Amino acid sequence: MRYEEFTGQVQARAGLGSRQAAERVVRATLETVAERIPDGVAAHLAAQLPEEAADPLARVVAADETSPHRRAESRTRGEPFGLSVFAGRIAWRARVPEDTALREASAVLEVLDAAVAPELMRKLEDVLPDDIRAVLPSGRAETA
Repeated sequence: MRYEEFTGQVQARAGLGSRQAAERVVRATLETVAERIPDGVAAHLAAQLPEEAADPLARVVAADETSPHRRAESRTRGEPFGLSVFAGRIAWRARVPEDTALREASAVLEVLDAAVAPELMRKLEDVLPDDIRAVLPSGRAETA
């Protein structure tokens, strides 16, 4: 999937008024997801996405590799936070209210589900806590 298609689908699903708003929520959501999951899962997600969508994931992984005090924790589990922090970080990064951030993040995760291999989405689901997992799309795309 090309980046323009990725952001266009996010824009449509989230009902956003501009491509820039879609790009902002894509970056905010993927960066926050990367902070919450193991670096290996984030790197696998980045490998299956267009470069522009992969950048927020790769930035977090690269920061973890250069930060000794964060490295051990984030390489194996990611930062331990729940839905309220997840929503707050996305809201802050996207400059929207938290309820809007969750709705828009849900659109990003739906498009992500269609863009990456189903087994990778199952891996993502496995490493997220129940409250954040509830934001993931309920019907998995089983075909690529």
